[in-house]
This record gives sequence, structure tokens and C-alpha cells, in this order.
Amino acid sequence: MKILYFAWVRERIGLEAEEIALPEGVSTVADLAAFLKTRGEGYAHAFENPRVVRAALDRRHARPDTPLGAAREIAFFPPMTGG
Repeated sequence: MKILYFAWVRERIGLEAEEIALPEGVSTVADLAAFLKTRGEGYAHAFENPRVVRAALDRRHARPDTPLGAAREIAFFPPMTGG
């Protein structure tokens, strides 16, 4: 799966994107965020408060309990504000 990181999520992790094979047991957006949090200090810092990280599967906003299913891409980003 291709994972994209934006704004401060990208800055904390140090990557714009990466490709990973989903580990056994990772089936939702929340599962993936929890897995990524274990991959090192930058990931742990980026996902330390999962309530403030948003996600999109194949460019559609997704809730933490959304199944990853056959998605090809997931993006993680901070909440957005408009004006």
C-alpha cells in the first residue's frame, strides 16, 4: 500500500511517501496508524494523538474504523481549516 504524509505528519516522520506491505492483523485506518506508531521515534511522535491525524483512502476522507479493503493509497494529514 502506498502511504502519503502531509504537513507536520510528514515533517515528524521525515518522509513524503512510502510503500509497505500491510502486516497481518492490520485491517482498518486505526490499525495502520497504530502499526506505524511502532516503526520509530518520528512515527511515534506523528501518531502520538491519533485523534488529531486525519486519513483519506484513495483520496476520500476515512474514519479510523474504515476498513482498508482494496485501497491502493492512504494519506495521513492534520485537520484542515478553511477560510
